[in-house]
Amino acid sequence: MRAEYVAALDAGGPAGMVDGMVDDTTSDTIGEADVRTRALARWDAHAPRLHAALAALYAEHPGLEDAISRLTQGMARCVALRAPALHALDAAREAEPGGFPGSDMLGYCAYVDRFGGDLQGVAARVPYLQRLGVRYLHLLPFLHAREGDNDGGFAVRDYDAVAPALGTMNDLDALTARLRAAGICLCADLVLNHTADDHRWALAARDGDPHYRDYYHVFADPRDADAYLPALREVFPQTAPGNFSDVPGLGRVWTTFYPYQWDLNWANPAVFVEMALSLLRLANRGIEVFRLDSTAYLWKRAGTDCMNQPEAHRILQALRAVVDIAAPGVLLKAEAIVPTRELPPYFGVSRSGEADARECHLAYHSSLMAALWAGLSEQRGDIIAQVLSDTPALPAHCAWLGYLRCHDDIGWGVLAREAAGDHAQPGYDLARVAAFFAGETAGSYARGQRFQSDGGDRVHGSNGMSAALAGIDAALATGDAEALRRAERRLHLLHAVLLASTGLPTLYMGEEIALGNDEGYRDDPARAAEGRWLQRPAMDWALAEAAEGVDADEADEADEADEADQADHDAQIDDTSTPADGAIGSLACARLACARRVRAALRALVRARARLPMLRGDAPLRVLRMHAPALLCIARGGRGAADPAAAGDIQDAGDAEFLGLFNFDERPVRLPALPAGPWQAALQPHAEALPPVLPAHGVLWLRRVPTAPAAASTDPA
Repeated sequence: MRAEYVAALDAGGPAGMVDGMVDDTTSDTIGEADVRTRALARWDAHAPRLHAALAALYAEHPGLEDAISRLTQGMARCVALRAPALHALDAAREAEPGGFPGSDMLGYCAYVDRFGGDLQGVAARVPYLQRLGVRYLHLLPFLHAREGDNDGGFAVRDYDAVAPALGTMNDLDALTARLRAAGICLCADLVLNHTADDHRWALAARDGDPHYRDYYHVFADPRDADAYLPALREVFPQTAPGNFSDVPGLGRVWTTFYPYQWDLNWANPAVFVEMALSLLRLANRGIEVFRLDSTAYLWKRAGTDCMNQPEAHRILQALRAVVDIAAPGVLLKAEAIVPTRELPPYFGVSRSGEADARECHLAYHSSLMAALWAGLSEQRGDIIAQVLSDTPALPAHCAWLGYLRCHDDIGWGVLAREAAGDHAQPGYDLARVAAFFAGETAGSYARGQRFQSDGGDRVHGSNGMSAALAGIDAALATGDAEALRRAERRLHLLHAVLLASTGLPTLYMGEEIALGNDEGYRDDPARAAEGRWLQRPAMDWALAEAAEGVDADEADEADEADEADQADHDAQIDDTSTPADGAIGSLACARLACARRVRAALRALVRARARLPMLRGDAPLRVLRMHAPALLCIARGGRGAADPAAAGDIQDAGDAEFLGLFNFDERPVRLPALPAGPWQAALQPHAEALPPVLPAHGVLWLRRVPTAPAAASTDPA
């Protein structure tokens, strides 16, 4: 196949490609001869992995040889059409594969329409993201989705077009170029498990085309579909029960999520070729990271739950080989919301713990996200400690993506084993946690909602924005100033743990200004049936600009007041003073004051993290045991922190360069004696003494102060 690849590479040309590829020439480019040399070297290095994975998947399929030929030619054309700036990106990322993510990297996730209106509007907001410290932007689905219900854009009808309401492919080219110039990489969703029912493949299948009918799981006899049912779980048991849908004139179609999302038949190599080349065409638009949606569901096998099958990993390994050959500047992120212990295979780690394959570069740490909220409601730092301690080590140049909230619900099932408890740590009741965040228990400050659950002991998920779950929405609604400050401290606590942990910390849109729930979604007939719209509000730009202190007309010229924010950190978060009557004045003024405090405190964390190289994404992490269950202690850096499972107490910090101390209790907790230092408060560098007590939801980041080596003695022996 090498000769075929070389011939197609030299021919180049637009065959099979879309118009308008990125062509932003820059001084940081490499010559055509060098591009060809590198392309052939990558083929020689990675094609054997690609062919091995495809053979393992499709050896018995009669269409394998033709599929490999089409894939080879398509990959070569994509390489030939890749813009000089993107070839330079490829070379840079190959030269420094460990540069992602650094301690100065902050992620941000948003819907295009909710954040900027359209792609041009997002481009106009790039300076805002820069000032916040963002280096990674995940825009949720913006490709052309089906009309009407489309699962928030995850029912794609055309992988080569932007949704008309959001712009054009030329707008995407302009956005990616602007983001690259700003040092921000763009992540986009590639929906792998299914297409919309009005995708051209699906329409052809409806019309009786057997070629495209085989792109999907279609059963002429319903009994063949029924054979899978006993082991399958329902993703949306309330809004979309079942796993199959009857399509008139076609048969029973596998629809894991919604009836209008038809599961692709990845046992057909033609499907692999189509999706792999779709990925490369989008990569040539300047997309640098792909969130591979619903990766756990790709392969179907009777008698199993059809999740996390070995073939699903082979598919991802083959996609990784495609990227390594044709666009090595691109990173792959697995969207597999499963317990952490089940995630290492998505990084290419075998069940025995050996990193024997290349798969995804990133994966969501959903167990940590859920544990942070469970720990907050149960007032237990040891819940987070357990998850961090059990987090597996990753292969080189791979990372977790940490987050507090996203467009989806908090799925409590990822914590089922931890919640059961064991001899070393008591368990906790996930039903109680879910009820707490739905505001159904005494003393709850949260304003979330259950998701796909009827209540009682049945637990599925919870919806709500971070600010609402932490108590900010309720405090603003009741006008309780003291409750508001407590809620702000809870949100700050969660951000501080997130930014002190491994991986790439990522904010969800509006989190930086304590943006609350969109309670009005129920009044919109197009959204009312989907509870996850609660955490998909439109960005409040008036509030964001006022909180930042930047007038909309002067945003491009404004600078951050770094030192002022840092100096005010204590006053903004630790100030617990309230008006004499305990009220917060007008709602608008209170909301603005809250947004300013939350943003300033978050920016202080981001800047402090950027100054601490031991907090880079791949630096060692170890959890240290604490005397009080409410406390969490994270040690980072140093040789002694390399084994996350080797949990000692705080005196066993070894040569750790950073300690993060966090109190999940609603009351102050006395701190234990610190290990030998000296230590400096990283968030309060001018503090004269370290506190003996951590206040309610308090945070203490400590960096070890390097000591000068003792001077050599000059006395004669």
